[in-house]
Amino acid sequence: MAITSANQLELLQTAEAVAREKMIDPALVVEAMEESLARAAKSRYGAEMDIRVKIDRKTGRATFTRVRTVVEDDLLENYQAEMTVEQAKQYMADPAVGDTFVEEVPPVDMGRIAAQSAKQVILQKVREAERDRQFEEFQDRAGTIINGVVKREEYGNIIVDVGRGEAILRRNEKIGRESYRPNDRIRCYVKDVRREQRGPQIFLSRTDPQFMAELFKMEVPEIYDGIIEIKAVARDPGSRAKIAVISYDNSIDPVGACVGMRGSRVQAVVNELQGEKIDIIPWNEDQPTFLVNALQPAEVSKVVLDEEAGKIEVVVPEEQLSLAIGRRGQNVRLASQLTGLDIDIMTEEQESARRQKEFEERTKLFMDNLDLDEFFAQLLVSEGFTNLEEVAYVEVDELLVIDGVDEDTANELQARARDVLEAQAKAALERARELGAEDSLIEFEGLTPQMVQALAEDGIKTLEDFATCADWELAGGWTTVEGERVKDDGLLEPFEISLEEAQHMVMTARVLLGWVDPAELEAEEASEEVETQADA
Repeated sequence: MAITSANQLELLQTAEAVAREKMIDPALVVEAMEESLARAAKSRYGAEMDIRVKIDRKTGRATFTRVRTVVEDDLLENYQAEMTVEQAKQYMADPAVGDTFVEEVPPVDMGRIAAQSAKQVILQKVREAERDRQFEEFQDRAGTIINGVVKREEYGNIIVDVGRGEAILRRNEKIGRESYRPNDRIRCYVKDVRREQRGPQIFLSRTDPQFMAELFKMEVPEIYDGIIEIKAVARDPGSRAKIAVISYDNSIDPVGACVGMRGSRVQAVVNELQGEKIDIIPWNEDQPTFLVNALQPAEVSKVVLDEEAGKIEVVVPEEQLSLAIGRRGQNVRLASQLTGLDIDIMTEEQESARRQKEFEERTKLFMDNLDLDEFFAQLLVSEGFTNLEEVAYVEVDELLVIDGVDEDTANELQARARDVLEAQAKAALERARELGAEDSLIEFEGLTPQMVQALAEDGIKTLEDFATCADWELAGGWTTVEGERVKDDGLLEPFEISLEEAQHMVMTARVLLGWVDPAELEAEEASEEVETQADA
């Protein structure tokens, strides 16, 4: 294959044809041709030479040049592509390090092997350009709905033709009872687009909660226009779903707009999701109110929210319990996903029994430890006292409001409570030392003797052991596993240590041990404070 005047224009024509077929920039194809011709020329003139090829974009003429760079005498390594300043004086006037000398060389007459190599270079470059174009195109479509045609099924996964590429709908992203045949049309949510060695990989989903949100956006103009916003979505794909919406226009009912005239809008979404039942719920900033809405169609009697634990107790009438929980716990599970809270449902009778049990336990606590009769202990519990610490360290005035309690009685109550607490602390400290707790941990600020005992019982006996703990290991927390919130028990959780307090104690221990630079810690805290203010 010689580059002659007869086939010079064919280079440009070929480049145009390939670019048009692959829908990429013709310049990329021409650059690939230049690189392939340069590689072929190197095989002819020598691999160490710096041979470059330039194809004229108008005439198609390929110009072959040899480039040599001027370098320092002691840096000269490649005599074919480099030369010293002294050598360069033969070709250039007043040469300097870094200058290049370019001379044209005769075009090469490529043999069969060189031509094949050139072809491979072009194909590789074109393929890379095509992959880049596909990735950029579909990356922009991540988080949207795409229409495609089923090509084939592989091990339960569906390969979908999405126009300029192929995408995969994994079997765990399909709605359970769905099946497809080749050439079936399919609508999916673009969940992820990744750049991989074999090209861009497009992952689709029909079970993702955002698929439902995007379907509603297509069916409800008010959502598309931003008048109504979808605040949360929870799905049991193919069975049931809950979607929370809010309207920013008081004249528009968000639930009614999503349902549509005679249910036309929501029915279109239901049909796409293979009959999945959808509960449309008005969103509310007040979490208990939102939860009451989320548990529809069940009626709720009372809601008790524990914001710190992210837990909520819901009390329902006996006849509403099965409806609130739903078949196989579906209703309460979806409500939990929608609100992001752990929901504990109980009947009014169960709640009453639990409160009675708590009342009796606290009454017995005060009777046993403060040497009180049952009536007096019940008075304390009725006034809201739950533990000995509250009695020992509360303001005296709060005890004086109890009927029959004067100042002397209040002082006596507090003295007894403090004596009991001191005895308990002493016993806990002795037990902690028996278990091997060291002074570095015992004397650490913020840890009570009872806390040190709990840590020692779990094998944490030194300040170094304590510093390696994660905050959630101490304070406890919640982890979401496959859509379910799972409780992580903390070593110090019984002592009502918050996650922030646990984090502060662990970082303080690391600073004391020299593991963390206090200056870096202060800078990080300042940065977090700035971010918090910016978010606010």
